[in-house]
Amino acid sequence: MTPLSPSRARAFILANTAISTPPHVPEIRLRLADEAHDLWHRTEEELEAIGLPPPFWAFAWAGGQVLARYVLDHPGAVRSRRVVDFAAGSGLVAIAAARSGAGSVEGWDIDPFAANATALNAELNGVAVATTIEDRIGSPVEADVLLAGDVFFDREMAAAIIPWFDALSKDGVSILVGDPGRAYLPRERLEALATYEVPVTRALEDAEVKRSTVWRWKPL
Repeated sequence: MTPLSPSRARAFILANTAISTPPHVPEIRLRLADEAHDLWHRTEEELEAIGLPPPFWAFAWAGGQVLARYVLDHPGAVRSRRVVDFAAGSGLVAIAAARSGAGSVEGWDIDPFAANATALNAELNGVAVATTIEDRIGSPVEADVLLAGDVFFDREMAAAIIPWFDALSKDGVSILVGDPGRAYLPRERLEALATYEVPVTRALEDAEVKRSTVWRWKPL
Protein backbone atom coordinates (compact mmCIF):
# COMPACT_ATOMS: atom_id res chain seq x y z
CA MET A 1 0.00 0.00 0.00
CA THR A 2 1.27 3.47 -0.88
CA PRO A 3 2.21 5.42 2.26
CA LEU A 4 -0.20 8.20 3.10
CA SER A 5 1.33 11.57 2.34
CA PRO A 6 0.64 14.46 4.74
CA SER A 7 -0.76 16.53 1.87
CA ARG A 8 -3.26 13.81 0.93
CA ALA A 9 -4.28 13.27 4.55
CA ARG A 10 -4.76 17.00 5.12
CA ALA A 11 -6.80 17.36 1.93
CA PHE A 12 -9.07 14.51 3.05
CA ILE A 13 -9.52 16.01 6.52
CA LEU A 14 -10.31 19.46 5.16
CA ALA A 15 -12.84 18.02 2.72
CA ASN A 16 -14.64 15.89 5.31
CA THR A 17 -14.80 18.14 8.37
CA ALA A 18 -15.83 21.62 9.45
CA ILE A 19 -14.52 23.88 12.18
CA SER A 20 -16.59 23.58 15.35
CA THR A 21 -16.19 23.70 19.12
CA PRO A 22 -16.73 20.69 21.41
CA PRO A 23 -19.66 21.56 23.73
CA HIS A 24 -17.72 20.89 26.93
CA VAL A 25 -14.58 22.67 25.74
CA PRO A 26 -15.78 25.71 23.78
CA GLU A 27 -12.39 27.45 24.09
CA ILE A 28 -10.91 25.02 21.56
CA ARG A 29 -11.75 24.82 17.87
CA LEU A 30 -11.45 21.53 16.01
CA ARG A 31 -12.07 20.21 12.54
CA LEU A 32 -14.78 17.62 13.17
CA ALA A 33 -17.24 15.61 11.09
CA ASP A 34 -20.97 16.01 11.48
CA GLU A 35 -24.17 14.92 9.74
CA ALA A 36 -23.36 17.19 6.78
CA HIS A 37 -20.27 15.16 5.90
CA ASP A 38 -20.16 11.85 4.05
CA LEU A 39 -17.59 10.56 6.55
CA TRP A 40 -20.25 10.64 9.29
CA HIS A 41 -22.49 8.22 7.42
CA ARG A 42 -19.95 5.63 6.27
CA THR A 43 -19.88 2.30 8.09
CA GLU A 44 -16.62 0.77 9.32
CA GLU A 45 -16.83 -1.75 6.46
CA GLU A 46 -17.16 1.02 3.88
CA LEU A 47 -14.20 2.84 5.38
CA GLU A 48 -12.10 -0.32 5.32
CA ALA A 49 -12.94 -0.80 1.64
CA ILE A 50 -11.36 2.57 0.81
CA GLY A 51 -8.38 1.98 3.11
CA LEU A 52 -9.43 4.37 5.88
CA PRO A 53 -9.15 3.32 9.55
CA PRO A 54 -12.16 4.17 11.78
CA PRO A 55 -11.99 7.99 11.96
CA PHE A 56 -11.85 8.43 15.73
CA TRP A 57 -9.97 11.69 15.02
CA ALA A 58 -13.09 13.22 13.45
CA PHE A 59 -15.14 13.32 16.67
CA ALA A 60 -14.78 14.85 20.13
CA TRP A 61 -15.39 11.85 22.38
CA ALA A 62 -16.65 12.30 25.93
CA GLY A 63 -13.47 11.01 27.58
CA GLY A 64 -11.34 13.43 25.63
CA GLN A 65 -13.66 16.35 26.31
CA VAL A 66 -13.69 15.75 30.06
CA LEU A 67 -9.91 15.38 30.23
CA ALA A 68 -9.36 18.54 28.18
CA ARG A 69 -11.79 20.40 30.45
CA TYR A 70 -9.91 19.23 33.53
CA VAL A 71 -6.53 20.26 32.12
CA LEU A 72 -7.84 23.72 31.20
CA ASP A 73 -9.39 24.13 34.66
CA HIS A 74 -6.31 22.76 36.47
CA PRO A 75 -3.32 24.01 34.46
CA GLY A 76 -0.97 23.11 37.31
CA ALA A 77 -1.35 19.48 36.26
CA VAL A 78 0.70 20.15 33.13
CA ARG A 79 2.33 23.57 33.44
CA SER A 80 6.02 23.54 32.43
CA ARG A 81 5.94 19.75 32.17
CA ARG A 82 6.61 17.35 29.28
CA VAL A 83 3.23 15.98 28.23
CA VAL A 84 2.14 13.10 25.99
CA ASP A 85 -1.44 12.80 24.72
CA PHE A 86 -1.79 9.04 24.14
CA ALA A 87 -4.24 7.96 21.38
CA ALA A 88 -4.57 11.64 20.57
CA GLY A 89 -7.27 11.42 17.89
CA SER A 90 -8.22 14.99 17.03
CA GLY A 91 -5.55 16.36 19.37
CA LEU A 92 -8.13 17.94 21.67
CA VAL A 93 -6.38 16.95 24.91
CA ALA A 94 -2.93 17.83 23.55
CA ILE A 95 -4.17 21.28 22.57
CA ALA A 96 -5.67 21.79 26.04
CA ALA A 97 -2.30 20.89 27.57
CA ALA A 98 -0.45 23.30 25.31
CA ARG A 99 -2.91 26.08 26.12
CA SER A 100 -2.42 25.36 29.83
CA GLY A 101 1.31 26.03 29.66
CA ALA A 102 2.87 22.60 29.21
CA GLY A 103 6.58 22.77 28.54
CA SER A 104 6.22 20.48 25.52
CA VAL A 105 3.36 18.41 24.10
CA GLU A 106 3.37 15.33 21.90
CA GLY A 107 0.31 13.68 20.38
CA TRP A 108 0.69 9.92 19.84
CA ASP A 109 -1.59 7.88 17.60
CA ILE A 110 -1.15 4.91 15.27
CA ASP A 111 -3.46 6.46 12.65
CA PRO A 112 -1.70 8.85 10.23
CA PHE A 113 -4.98 10.68 9.70
CA ALA A 114 -5.10 11.38 13.45
CA ALA A 115 -1.57 12.76 13.42
CA ASN A 116 -2.45 15.10 10.58
CA ALA A 117 -5.74 16.09 12.24
CA THR A 118 -3.83 16.89 15.43
CA ALA A 119 -1.38 19.05 13.46
CA LEU A 120 -4.18 20.91 11.66
CA ASN A 121 -6.10 21.46 14.89
CA ALA A 122 -3.00 22.64 16.74
CA GLU A 123 -2.41 25.19 13.97
CA LEU A 124 -6.04 26.26 14.21
CA ASN A 125 -5.56 26.99 17.92
CA GLY A 126 -2.14 28.60 17.62
CA VAL A 127 -0.24 26.04 19.70
CA ALA A 128 2.67 23.67 19.08
CA VAL A 129 2.04 19.91 19.27
CA ALA A 130 4.53 17.36 17.93
CA THR A 131 3.05 14.15 16.53
CA THR A 132 4.19 10.53 16.48
CA ILE A 133 2.65 7.84 14.26
CA GLU A 134 3.59 4.49 15.79
CA ASP A 135 2.47 2.01 18.41
CA ARG A 136 4.30 3.08 21.57
CA ILE A 137 2.43 0.83 24.00
CA GLY A 138 4.98 -0.91 26.21
CA SER A 139 7.74 1.59 25.43
CA PRO A 140 9.40 4.00 27.86
CA VAL A 141 7.96 7.52 27.84
CA GLU A 142 10.17 10.60 27.91
CA ALA A 143 7.50 12.70 29.64
CA ASP A 144 6.30 13.83 33.04
CA VAL A 145 2.58 13.50 32.29
CA LEU A 146 0.65 11.09 30.10
CA LEU A 147 -2.95 12.02 29.23
CA ALA A 148 -5.33 9.32 27.97
CA GLY A 149 -8.84 10.24 26.87
CA ASP A 150 -11.36 7.47 26.18
CA VAL A 151 -8.94 4.57 25.67
CA PHE A 152 -10.68 1.72 27.55
CA PHE A 153 -13.38 0.84 25.01
CA ASP A 154 -11.67 -2.33 23.70
CA ARG A 155 -10.73 -5.45 25.69
CA GLU A 156 -7.50 -6.20 23.82
CA MET A 157 -6.30 -2.61 23.94
CA ALA A 158 -7.08 -2.34 27.66
CA ALA A 159 -5.13 -5.55 28.36
CA ALA A 160 -2.09 -4.02 26.68
CA ILE A 161 -2.42 -0.58 28.26
CA ILE A 162 -2.92 -1.58 31.91
CA PRO A 163 0.51 -3.15 32.60
CA TRP A 164 2.17 -0.39 30.58
CA PHE A 165 0.46 2.31 32.64
CA ASP A 166 1.47 0.44 35.81
CA ALA A 167 5.11 0.46 34.69
CA LEU A 168 5.05 4.14 33.68
CA SER A 169 3.42 5.12 36.95
CA LYS A 170 6.08 3.18 38.87
CA ASP A 171 8.71 5.18 36.94
CA GLY A 172 7.15 8.45 38.10
CA VAL A 173 4.99 9.40 35.12
CA SER A 174 1.74 11.08 36.19
CA ILE A 175 -1.14 9.48 34.25
CA LEU A 176 -4.55 11.12 33.92
CA VAL A 177 -7.43 9.26 32.28
CA GLY A 178 -10.70 10.70 30.98
CA ASP A 179 -13.48 8.14 30.70
CA PRO A 180 -17.30 8.10 30.38
CA GLY A 181 -17.73 4.61 31.84
CA ARG A 182 -16.28 2.39 29.14
CA ALA A 183 -16.51 -1.36 29.66
CA TYR A 184 -12.83 -2.07 30.29
CA LEU A 185 -11.91 0.81 32.59
CA PRO A 186 -9.85 -0.68 35.49
CA ARG A 187 -11.47 1.30 38.31
CA GLU A 188 -9.48 -0.51 41.00
CA ARG A 189 -6.31 1.14 39.68
CA LEU A 190 -7.78 4.64 39.60
CA GLU A 191 -8.50 7.58 41.88
CA ALA A 192 -11.34 9.91 40.84
CA LEU A 193 -10.37 13.59 40.55
CA ALA A 194 -13.44 15.23 38.99
CA THR A 195 -16.73 14.29 37.33
CA TYR A 196 -18.60 16.26 34.68
CA GLU A 197 -21.79 15.95 32.65
CA VAL A 198 -20.62 16.06 29.04
CA PRO A 199 -23.00 16.80 26.14
CA VAL A 200 -22.54 14.28 23.33
CA THR A 201 -24.42 13.20 20.23
CA ARG A 202 -26.71 10.18 20.37
CA ALA A 203 -25.37 9.12 16.96
CA LEU A 204 -22.06 8.28 18.67
CA GLU A 205 -23.12 7.42 22.20
CA ASP A 206 -26.14 5.85 23.94
CA ALA A 207 -27.25 9.15 25.48
CA GLU A 208 -27.22 12.90 24.91
CA VAL A 209 -25.21 13.53 28.10
CA LYS A 210 -22.46 11.24 29.40
CA ARG A 211 -21.37 11.40 33.03
CA SER A 212 -17.61 11.33 32.61
CA THR A 213 -14.76 11.25 35.11
CA VAL A 214 -11.13 12.26 35.17
CA TRP A 215 -9.05 9.69 37.01
CA ARG A 216 -5.48 9.54 38.30
CA TRP A 217 -3.65 6.24 37.80
CA LYS A 218 -2.54 4.95 41.19
CA PRO A 219 0.99 3.53 41.49
CA LEU A 220 1.04 -0.14 42.51
